[in-house]
This record gives sequence, structure tokens and C-alpha cells, in this order.
Amino acid sequence: MAIDMNDLKTRMQSTIDMLEKEFTGLRTGRASIHMLEPVTVDVYGAKMPLNQIATIGVPESRMLTVQVWDNNNTKSAEKAIRDSGLGLNPQAEGTLIRVPVPELSTERRAELQKVAGKYAEQSRVAIRNIRRDGMDTLKKAEKDSEISEDEHKRMSDDVQKLTDQFIKTVDDLLARKESDVMKV
Repeated sequence: MAIDMNDLKTRMQSTIDMLEKEFTGLRTGRASIHMLEPVTVDVYGAKMPLNQIATIGVPESRMLTVQVWDNNNTKSAEKAIRDSGLGLNPQAEGTLIRVPVPELSTERRAELQKVAGKYAEQSRVAIRNIRRDGMDTLKKAEKDSEISEDEHKRMSDDVQKLTDQFIKTVDDLLARKESDVMKV
């Protein structure tokens, strides 16, 4: 067999998994520990993910708590959350940082939809690049006489069907996230 369809499928699925992870970081008006996943903090001369220097909790639907393990990192963590572009305003109390999650304004909802669209487009491009790799492999196999022209055509159709299936998954995830963002 000139092409490993399972490899293509695995690579496309990892793109979908990454998109889902990025979408969980987009807030929808409800507090979620995943909202703070993209936040990195300057500690000990290096950038570290917030969840590696603190415990993140959700005590209520509109509040996050960040329990920083080392008191010296509290100010850095508070600043990182404030500067993250998530529209959050943390308040530190000792090693505990309270992060109220405000209602989303109409403008902010529209902004989040654009960001979700951008994430989805990046995923589509990644899936198409995987498709291109598969097609290139098939062309090379036909050129090297490993497969016939008919096999090349059949396998190309299979790769295209797989690509279409994963692009549709991206579109479905985007539609779900957009409707989630627009819910009041």
C-alpha cells in the first residue's frame, strides 16, 4: 500500500483535538478552568503555564480562583491574567487570586466569534496540508510504479473523502462554538 490512511486519519484527528482545546479556552460567559489555559506567567526567569504554578478552581458560575503555590509568584500570575487579553480583572488576596468572569458584551461576543473562526480556518489549512502530503505520496508512488493509475485515482478519492469528513467536523465544531458564544 502506497499510503497509510490510518496515519493521515490520526494526523487529521490531532488537528481536531487541538481545535477543541483552543475552543475550550474561548470563554462563553461561564467560568471554566480551561479559560486560563493560554495564560503563561513569568516565573524564575522562564515562561510557565499558569496551571503549573497554581491550582485553578471554579467555586461558582461567574468566578474563578487561582491558588498560587509560591507566594512570590502571586503578583506575576495576577499580571499575566490581566494582560492575557481575556478581558479578566483578577484581584489577589494573599496567595489566592479571585477572577470574576463578567457578562460578555455584544462586541466581545462578536470578537470571540472572529477568534473562533480564525482557529477553525487554521485547522482547515492544517487538514488540507495533511491531504496534500497524502496526495504527494500517491503521485510519487505512481511515478515510481509502486501503484497503478487506477489505484492512484481510487486512493486519491479516499484521501479526499477523509479530508471532507474532517473539514465538516471543523465546521460543525465552529457552528457549535459560535452558537455557544452568542447565547445570553
